[in-house]
Amino acid sequence: MPPTPQRDFSAPTIVIGAGPHGLAAAALLNRSGERTVILERSDRVGASWAQRYDHLRLHTTPGTSKLPGLRVPRQAGPWVSRDDYVRYLDGYAAHHRLDVRLTTPVLRIERAEPGSGPRWLVHTPDGPVPTDSVVVATGRCHAPDVPHWPGRASFTGTLLHSARYRSPAPYRGQHVLVVGAGNSGTEIASVLAGAGAARVQISVRTPPNILPRSSARWHAVGRLTEALPLAWRDRTSLLTQRVAVPDLTSRGLPRPRTGLYTRNAREGVNPVLDHGFVDAVRSGRVEPVTAVREFDGPDVVLADGTRLRPDTVIAATGYRTNLHDLVGSLGVLDEEGLPLAVGSQTHPEAPRLYFAGYTNPLTGVLRQAGIEARAIAHALRRETSGNR
Repeated sequence: MPPTPQRDFSAPTIVIGAGPHGLAAAALLNRSGERTVILERSDRVGASWAQRYDHLRLHTTPGTSKLPGLRVPRQAGPWVSRDDYVRYLDGYAAHHRLDVRLTTPVLRIERAEPGSGPRWLVHTPDGPVPTDSVVVATGRCHAPDVPHWPGRASFTGTLLHSARYRSPAPYRGQHVLVVGAGNSGTEIASVLAGAGAARVQISVRTPPNILPRSSARWHAVGRLTEALPLAWRDRTSLLTQRVAVPDLTSRGLPRPRTGLYTRNAREGVNPVLDHGFVDAVRSGRVEPVTAVREFDGPDVVLADGTRLRPDTVIAATGYRTNLHDLVGSLGVLDEEGLPLAVGSQTHPEAPRLYFAGYTNPLTGVLRQAGIEARAIAHALRRETSGNR
């Protein structure tokens, strides 16, 4: 006998995830007349933001960090803190009177039986929820990704993903190796170096594109130059870095050879906005080293054969979308587990199944939340009116 549908949560549209993309999508869908319920696995709105490290500040300005229909409060300042942004997300849900069902994880999404009425069944621990449309907004940074380095299990020090790092206090007096030179890795390394860690090293596989923190407004420049050739934008970005950022080659961090636009297009990587990292490297408080090759008991062996013996390794090595359990049976993911269609586009075999928050544009992820929400609301409204 098939399970009885859980009708307490039913709505024409279900949004999965109460982060910025899910909240923005629900707000604009409600505004367009599409009653929407958000299902959130944790016990609060914006949980992934609330779990980030204490000293996190947004790398985008308030104007490009706001969601549709509500400004970021002016008192949050030009560089919004983690706590202020979490309060903003709480306020956003309240301001738009969003129907958010907390502690309601979604196990999987399945197609409903043809002719049964609803198009989709969203399975929760309480049973399947029937709905006509689904917006998946669990995000790119859903599950921490620690590489399977050879010998990792033999490491006798402490190994943690940056998702579990909260503050520099526990690492005072320690030798810490940070792996990964993205925004999180560089910021964590520089904060540790200034907060009492005995030695801080950062393992760099590919030299990052670094811009001054004040260049956060380059998102606007990125929007203005989108139509220009990629090679021209790359050359301009590399020239900007040469002028604005000191050469750190003698400190073990050579200048990047690939422009930031190409890296974003190929790898979905954004440039590092400098929060004190450059000065920390110049002064020797943070020491760049080569990529990690393997672990050997207490030692970390680098690609050049160097052996380190850190007390703690913090892996700022990114995240996985972890969408396979949710939608893996529907044929809507590529080989890397990313959606084949995002934003207002849907897969031909999965109409009215939308994915929001799975790109990393140079123009800003939070700004993109509003763009995708508007596009999804417009597409769904157009499809709904066309079926009447």
